[in-house]
Amino acid sequence: MIGEKPFTLTLSPESAGIPSEAVRRFIERIDRKQICMHGFLLVRYGQIAAEGYWSPYTPDRLHRMYSVSKSFVSLAVGLLIDEGKLALGDRVADYFPDKVPQDMHRWLAEATVRDLLLMATPHSDLTYGVHDLDWSWCFFNKKPSHPAGTIFCYDTAATVVLSAIVERICGMPFLEYMRPRLLDPIGASKDVWCIRTPEGPSWGGSGVLCTLRDLAKTAYVCLNKGRWGDHQLISEDYITAATSKQIDNRLSGNVGYGYQIWREKENGFSFRGMGSQLAMCFPDKDFIFTCISDTQGSGATGSGIYEAMWEELFPYLADGSLPEQPEEKKKLQEKIGQLQILPQAGAHDSPLSERIHDRWYHLEDNVMGITRSKLTFAQDSVRWSYTNAQGDNELEFGLGACLPGLFPQKNYFGGQIGQIPGKRYECLSSAAWVEPSKLDLLVYVTDDYLGTLKMTMAFKDNEVSIHMVKVAEWFLNEYEGFAGGSLAESD
Repeated sequence: MIGEKPFTLTLSPESAGIPSEAVRRFIERIDRKQICMHGFLLVRYGQIAAEGYWSPYTPDRLHRMYSVSKSFVSLAVGLLIDEGKLALGDRVADYFPDKVPQDMHRWLAEATVRDLLLMATPHSDLTYGVHDLDWSWCFFNKKPSHPAGTIFCYDTAATVVLSAIVERICGMPFLEYMRPRLLDPIGASKDVWCIRTPEGPSWGGSGVLCTLRDLAKTAYVCLNKGRWGDHQLISEDYITAATSKQIDNRLSGNVGYGYQIWREKENGFSFRGMGSQLAMCFPDKDFIFTCISDTQGSGATGSGIYEAMWEELFPYLADGSLPEQPEEKKKLQEKIGQLQILPQAGAHDSPLSERIHDRWYHLEDNVMGITRSKLTFAQDSVRWSYTNAQGDNELEFGLGACLPGLFPQKNYFGGQIGQIPGKRYECLSSAAWVEPSKLDLLVYVTDDYLGTLKMTMAFKDNEVSIHMVKVAEWFLNEYEGFAGGSLAESD
């Protein structure tokens, strides 16, 4: 290992055995494929070898980690086991006497902490929904389909119950419990937090927000068998088990699963989250690939990023340092300095824009409940005005660039599922003409919740057709479907 303390040096890619050219090719492929990546960080020999962020993302910006949260919960479970306050064989129902039914099915009664860590619950699908008021209660009151501890079936409810157990034992949010034991020793951000479930505990299955560096440091503790520098933060026994194959999941196209941690090729393991939040660890190479992104709706989690990592980076990892390549390093630094979220591709203007500029279209009844729509063009932007059940709304889109703004809807969740604070989510919006009479609009929601909205507005004579597609968990529901209408006789 280079240096005695992890993450205290910034290595050149070559000194870490990674060609700068390979890193640049990886970035270029990400942009060429229009993958919405927010940041990447490469760790080699315990030090940062390369790091970059697509503007407006930065190293200190908290980012929603989605199911990477599950791996954090696993580490909290490991800490409790190390302290003798929890055991793998404990029956989970014993921690919830207030939630289990009197006639609880034996398969639920027999389910253990280890079963839930393995995603081997007795259920075959998610037991709670967005409108349920107590997700732990749902787990114990839905009829199971098979014995626990037998079959891998990915189930976020398993982690909901595990994080609730952690918080019942320690009497505080699980990240707060982890703070002096793990997060502070590795220098994690002070404002790491977790969205809460409707009943109050942390949503350990999906709700953690932290920086990319926080994620990389946490993954490094696992790569280093529970150690950070000279300190053993979590027992090597637990980390070895958590990152090893404990249950087969080939039926779902994977190569094994540990304790809320995935197995990878080349003796690797990973933390994975929806939208391509990734920490891929390869002990044999002393290498960690991490990234934050929003690829929801673009195929399997991280598929394009996985392929780019495996083909552009992994094959070029040397066993030791490489000769410095100043010109290639300069090209890489210039590329990283220019990274920005890519806008909607297409033309910035159309002869049609003058004719439809600032004119209202009245829409016929539609599933989205939008009654009227108007586009107002400026030199480098277009403002969309519309009326729906919420009232009159506006959103500005960049032509050739993403414009930061606030998405108009105010009826979405905040720090707790089911609670609506009335805030608007931060977003990046862009638009372009993909045909002379067809404008595509793209919205990336970039808040504590991530999502994508794609819209097409096609104009024909005095009529308009609108198609909206959203990819987001539990929001943007008002923006999915088709609508049509005609120019108003008078504005």
